[in-house]
Amino acid sequence: MKERQSTGIRLENEAHLREADLYKPIGSPEGKLVQCQLCAHFCAIKEGEVGKCLVRKNIGGKLYSLNWGKPAGFAIDPIEKKPFFHFKPGTRVLSFGTPGCNFRCLNCQNWDLSQAVAEQGLHAFDLPFHPPRDVVSLAARGKADGIAYTYSEPTIFFEYARDIAREAREREPGMFHVFVSNGYFSRYMLDMVEREKMLSAIRIDLKFVREDRYMEVCGGHLKPVLDSIARVNSLRKDIMLEVIALVIPTLNDSGDDIRELCRKIAAISPEIPLHFSRFYPQYRLANLPPTDYDTLLMARRIAREEGIKYAYIGNTDIMGAEDTLCPECGMALIKRDGFAIEKNVLSGRAMPTCPKCGADINIVL
Repeated sequence: MKERQSTGIRLENEAHLREADLYKPIGSPEGKLVQCQLCAHFCAIKEGEVGKCLVRKNIGGKLYSLNWGKPAGFAIDPIEKKPFFHFKPGTRVLSFGTPGCNFRCLNCQNWDLSQAVAEQGLHAFDLPFHPPRDVVSLAARGKADGIAYTYSEPTIFFEYARDIAREAREREPGMFHVFVSNGYFSRYMLDMVEREKMLSAIRIDLKFVREDRYMEVCGGHLKPVLDSIARVNSLRKDIMLEVIALVIPTLNDSGDDIRELCRKIAAISPEIPLHFSRFYPQYRLANLPPTDYDTLLMARRIAREEGIKYAYIGNTDIMGAEDTLCPECGMALIKRDGFAIEKNVLSGRAMPTCPKCGADINIVL
């Protein structure tokens, strides 16, 4: 597949448009039909229409990103809030997203941004314009160690994230960049990320282990997400991977579903940190109750039974549920209280090894 070089920013109907990086024409040139190759939907988009994410439009046979330079939700956060527990613990990131998503999750906690285009149409883009240099400057002024592309799905604002990372490489080369993703990106996108060393960590949601549930709740398929987890794990020398599973009552909280999820992760690598997160009623699943604590404790127990070395419980006040333990001797290596680190015995060590038993710990310090 030929990668397209950006033709720069063009102004049309008062919206800043940036030509997409990953697409190709299909069919006859006269038909001006293009295929987006950024995410696993691989949308075939007719002239004048948009893909499933609603933010990539075919204009005259060229694909453009509609949300380039339209960030929202700027905040300086601890990296643990994303949550990343095994990448640069104790650091801070500038977090933001843009309107749009390639999923339609009924439980989305950031639906006002991710589903903004679906809910509001073009008014979703009525946001202040910020070129990449603005984002890098804001991160630098906030003394952030890195930038987290989050809230909505970063895959669908990939060009913006890529341009920000390039800008940061020139102006703030010490900054790292992380994606908080649903994992529904294409191999072409990940290939580009790998070649350019664009990202240092990716956190992927594994929402369900049943294909029908993925389609019913999210509007996507299971296999592309599992493929993404395996591909990112194969790049573990350069990109830290963590996986989160939101445990939703009646939809994926059975012992069988949780065990199957743990087995799928362990089959890829038992070293992958796995976070079980408590569901709270949101968006179109506001009729469901919060996840029961006993279910979350069961999930962590099953993860350990299936060989997962690092299993966490999030969005609760369960004592020690977010502590990092040595998988060999059980020593508490990092103790957390919410998003704050109370103790980190790995800090300052030349290598990430347990000071008690010497076991290697899968963590980037």
